[in-house]
Amino acid sequence: MTVVELLGPHFERLHESLEGATQDLTPERLHWRPSEGCNHIAFSLWHYVRTEDNLIRFVLQNRRTTVWLEQGWDERFGLDRVAQGTGMSPEDAAALRLPSAEEFLPYMRAVWQSTEEYLSSITDGDLENIFTVRPMGERPAVQVLMENLLTHGFSHLGEMWVLRGLQGLKGSPI
Repeated sequence: MTVVELLGPHFERLHESLEGATQDLTPERLHWRPSEGCNHIAFSLWHYVRTEDNLIRFVLQNRRTTVWLEQGWDERFGLDRVAQGTGMSPEDAAALRLPSAEEFLPYMRAVWQSTEEYLSSITDGDLENIFTVRPMGERPAVQVLMENLLTHGFSHLGEMWVLRGLQGLKGSPI
């Protein structure tokens, strides 16, 4: 098994879990925060999916247009063209609104498909290519995929499960 083949199932599990964490959420539950300074599920979800879109398309595919812009999701949701949440103030993060989880799902799935296409197009040798990831600096593709995406994504997934549990909903399925 190659490293690229190993990564695929982890992304599939992350993607399925992110979708599952947003099922049955009303817009109120999607944007609920337990206290000031905490992010809501909508922000964490939007932030992670935008990050995956940016890193897979714009960074790892040498400035390829993101799904966000290519399909006009910024205009559909009335959100910034390039922001992905990194460096946002707590007030701006709290103010971010998605109409519903269901309306965000097609964008998520388009990003998941883009990631699958990317993974199916590379080899283990490509994982050694170096890319600049702001604000972290230069990193090999394997580090971008494993740390900036998988670890990052599963961390936000854990936040979403906790926020679900605090609202009296089922949290982690484990």
